[in-house]
Amino acid sequence: MRLVEQKIGSNVILSVLEPRLVADKAQPFKEAVGRYYANGPISLALDLAKVEFIDSTGLGAILSILKRVGKSGDIIVTGTSDTVGSMFKLTRMDRVFQMFPTVDEALSARV
Repeated sequence: MRLVEQKIGSNVILSVLEPRLVADKAQPFKEAVGRYYANGPISLALDLAKVEFIDSTGLGAILSILKRVGKSGDIIVTGTSDTVGSMFKLTRMDRVFQMFPTVDEALSARV
């Protein structure tokens, strides 16, 4: 799983560099992102700008991370393409996650 980490203040931005977040990527994704929560709560922004396609397994992986985090941290989603964004809307996951067009807008909303 290819991720790029960037820290801005107390926020961790993880850019997913995989073009597809599907069944064969779900478990490595959950493991990679889960490491960030191992040492306690964080504020995480998942930048999905490079993700061109996500299926229900990919959405389930993101939801699984949210459940694992619980109230000890938070996750926001940024940079979804039309295709990925429509999957979030179709499954009503856009009501579960805070979603922003860009990382900058997401960080501005947190201040």
